[in-house]
Amino acid sequence: MAVDFQLTSHPIDPAGLLAGLGDVRAGAWVTFEGRVRDGNAGRAVKALDYEAYGQLAAKEGLKVMKEARGRFDVVVALCVHRTGSLALGDIAVWIAVGAVHRSTAFEACRFIIDQMKARLPVWKKEHYADGESEWINCAVEGGPAKAGPGPGRKMK
Repeated sequence: MAVDFQLTSHPIDPAGLLAGLGDVRAGAWVTFEGRVRDGNAGRAVKALDYEAYGQLAAKEGLKVMKEARGRFDVVVALCVHRTGSLALGDIAVWIAVGAVHRSTAFEACRFIIDQMKARLPVWKKEHYADGESEWINCAVEGGPAKAGPGPGRKMK
């Protein structure tokens, strides 16, 4: 069984990644793409920056993937998270899960994205159309919940 996590500063290529995951034991495949959208909490977004504490993010990402393997009967699982500057429509996070049954693949994929957003030391900065920008909490769905000052910055 292949279980993996990657951070990359390069654009994510779902077709290329999926081609490398083929496994005939998996009858169900679920993929998730988190893309940069044009708005958040009523504000027009024009771009994002993702920063990560790379070594710790890689370690925690692998830990999440191992937990997914322990909780779900998956054949293959891969999560790739972007860092750097992303434009509207770019893929920020991509997950693929292959399992014997669809319910397992869906549940494992949901578990992986929820855990990645909650546990990875990855920070997202939204750049707005009005010229302002703000570090936001990736773990909270919906509006921008303050997540502290962002990477490498001290709390006041």
